[in-house]
Amino acid sequence: MVALRGKEIDAFLARPDAGRPIILLYGPDAGLVRERADALIASAVDDPNDPFAMVKLDGDELSAEPSRLVDEAMTVPLFGGRRAIRVRAGSRSFASGIDTLAEMGVKDCRIVIEAGELRPESPLRKACERAKTAVAIGCYPDTERDLARLIEDELRIANLRIAQDARAALMSFLGGDRQASRNELRKLTLYAHGKGEITLDDVMAVVADASELKLDPIVDGAFAGRPDIVETEFAKAMIAGTYPGVIISAAQRQAAWLHKSALAIADGTPASAVLDGGFPRLHFSRKPAVETALRNFSVTRLAAIIEQLATAALDTRKQSTLAAAIAQRTLMAIAANAKRRG
Repeated sequence: MVALRGKEIDAFLARPDAGRPIILLYGPDAGLVRERADALIASAVDDPNDPFAMVKLDGDELSAEPSRLVDEAMTVPLFGGRRAIRVRAGSRSFASGIDTLAEMGVKDCRIVIEAGELRPESPLRKACERAKTAVAIGCYPDTERDLARLIEDELRIANLRIAQDARAALMSFLGGDRQASRNELRKLTLYAHGKGEITLDDVMAVVADASELKLDPIVDGAFAGRPDIVETEFAKAMIAGTYPGVIISAAQRQAAWLHKSALAIADGTPASAVLDGGFPRLHFSRKPAVETALRNFSVTRLAAIIEQLATAALDTRKQSTLAAAIAQRTLMAIAANAKRRG
């Protein structure tokens, strides 16, 4: 099995193994998937905008003709040099193309596959994990340590420092999506250019909640038992063009956080300590809704909701045309059942 983790990922991304030209990037952090894909493509070819060097393929289209992936990977460049193929995976499998490529051996071509969340039994993930010429890299939301490193990297580039209270506030605003977090940091460093040190006022003035503030009312409304809020805010998100799967992902992360918090409270940790501590830090504006959610749901019911949301996430990928209906129905069901204590 070639599934990289932890420091193995950093080492591979810094110096990709030429013997493993097939790279699957998957996970809930779409921004991190894109960032890593961009870096891998940039290091694979001299010019990512050269159509003779870079080919983009759609995963759902490949599913009808997986051999096309093989043909593209084995094509000899007209003017020599290296090539790269970027595949955006969809809901349909093209794993047989990966199996064939793994047996043939690929030279001077890197295949980078971007995918969303994939279960261990996913054909694409299994194909990449069992192939000796492929790697599978999970892309999950940044941990506290990851965010600290991200902040330091951006501050170092901008030659800026940050006050302790400003850093603490900044950490609470970041983390849902790597690309969104990095964009917010660059906006902040541009705002503070020439000031030497970033203050709390700078953070509050510039940084929007890149971690999902716009989705929080939907998620909090569901767990707090407020179907009216879910309906209203969900409609706003659809008008804004938000993909329903992103909302379900946010709900999954909140369900996992609530489950972990409920376990801690059951073990004797005061609810106030759970709400004020931990990571990611809870925005103060969300505390009333989250307190209500913790009163509404037991550990057992939260475990069931995690399964319910996992099924919804899978269904939104399988039936993209019904994704909005699936997501809204799931969240409304959670909100309706929240009033049933226990």
